[in-house]
Amino acid sequence: MSAWRPYDSQLLPAFYERFEQRWGKGTAPFLDPEVHEQPLPRAQWINPDTGAALAVVPIWTDDPQHRSFGVFYLPPAGDIWVLRPGITAYTEDGSESTQEQLSLRNDAFRKAVSHAKEFIYGTQP
Repeated sequence: MSAWRPYDSQLLPAFYERFEQRWGKGTAPFLDPEVHEQPLPRAQWINPDTGAALAVVPIWTDDPQHRSFGVFYLPPAGDIWVLRPGITAYTEDGSESTQEQLSLRNDAFRKAVSHAKEFIYGTQP
């Protein structure tokens, strides 16, 4: 049985700390969708036995219409790893969310979450 557990609270502070340690001060605000105008999906897991954590978070680029999801792993000994789920980008046209935009966002999120779960639990038959 895996010790990994979903963690449905706010993003763990260690993600901010390690992200900024690695890529510089002020680089991590995009990790928290609540600081933006609309809540977006996020998923995270923790492993209480090892102290490791994994998160799927939305990523904003300089162009607010181009967004994607990132998968970040916190090993127990420190550092932060970027896991590559493939293309998880989607486009927003700036107007109110359309059904097509929501579908693209949800597909990108599902792909990133699937990659995260495969990292944690391995491939499922």
